[in-house]
Amino acid sequence: PMTVLHRLSSLAVGQTATVQALHVDSGFQFRLHALGFRIGKTLQVIRSAPFNGPLQLRLGNTDVMLRRQDADNIEVLL
Repeated sequence: PMTVLHRLSSLAVGQTATVQALHVDSGFQFRLHALGFRIGKTLQVIRSAPFNGPLQLRLGNTDVMLRRQDADNIEVLL
């Protein structure tokens, strides 16, 4: 079966997904790792701000706000 990867920014509130790839520069990747964004880590979309605003994500027991343009560069598996 073929696995379809989605952009994190395309997920709906309440959806859960697993991080598959981070398409960002090494400095930002370091910051994302510090926040808990690691390959294989499960996250959930808690809230989506209106007008293309940031996403509130839950990784484990940590909540993170992430700009939508940054979420565009993170691939997840539903």
